[in-house]
Amino acid sequence: MNKYESVIIVNPNLDEAGVKALEEKFTGLINENGKVETVDNRGKKKLAYEIKKFTEGTYIVYDFEAKPESIAELERVYRITDDIIKFIVIKK
Repeated sequence: MNKYESVIIVNPNLDEAGVKALEEKFTGLINENGKVETVDNRGKKKLAYEIKKFTEGTYIVYDFEAKPESIAELERVYRITDDIIKFIVIKK
């Protein structure tokens, strides 16, 4: 298993319960084929440039271990989740 870091930027109009639900959804998804080490909700921040007509977003950072095959599935789910406006997964 490899170590990864993933940053997602969530729609800033989503309420606290919605952000928490997304956080738990992806924690569960990562734990199916790996192990989440930390989840860091960094709150709302101003974006450097406009993304999908948003000027700010809620940042969530995941540090985790996972099998390389599971990253494609994680990114696929990121793409189809409407409340995620940007994401990145980096191998440490």
